[in-house]
Amino acid sequence: MALNAPAPVPAPVPAAVTDGRRAKGERRRRAIIEATLRVVERDGAAGVSHRTVAREAGLPTTASTYYFQSLDDLLTAALTSVMNEDAARMRQLIAETDAGADSLHTMAGLMAEVVATPGHLLAEYELFLLAARRPELREATDRWLDALADFARRFTDDPVRIRTVTAVVDGLLLQALLTDQPPSAAEFEAVLRSLLLAPSGTGGPAIAKGGNEIGS
Repeated sequence: MALNAPAPVPAPVPAAVTDGRRAKGERRRRAIIEATLRVVERDGAAGVSHRTVAREAGLPTTASTYYFQSLDDLLTAALTSVMNEDAARMRQLIAETDAGADSLHTMAGLMAEVVATPGHLLAEYELFLLAARRPELREATDRWLDALADFARRFTDDPVRIRTVTAVVDGLLLQALLTDQPPSAAEFEAVLRSLLLAPSGTGGPAIAKGGNEIGS
């Protein structure tokens, strides 16, 4: 071959092969994130390492380090994942329900479902506290809090009440982790009604937003 001969052009990779590799990579990445959440649930954020996560996922350690170069990257991905899922569920609830007692009933049922199997919730709060120490992680937690605030805004435009609702919902979910008998959907609903609808015994609906009446 002549020294100045052009290098051979590699054959193009078929699109189906490329798509298959991408899908496989995304599945592995997702498996590693889910394994991270299980490790956090069981051992706390301090128990997360590339080795423990890879073992939990049933993958070689090199797979974890390939997709997440550092533990910071891994924990950030896990936090972003759970907060995005929570925010999406809240946005879906807002889209599928009206602003009234029915939406509070649905919200209370969702909260009861979450605390009934608290493992995922425990992992979320471990990661939530990690974000409290590391401001760069707060973009993900802000998405959840913003979605929760938007739910409250369907009932009121009072910023104090909105902030109260977000604080109470997060506080109730956190407290549920500290008891062997978490609150029921009916108990959650009673709290939400007391915050966003007319208190019982007032004899009338709440005036919550723009002078509009919201019936209880």
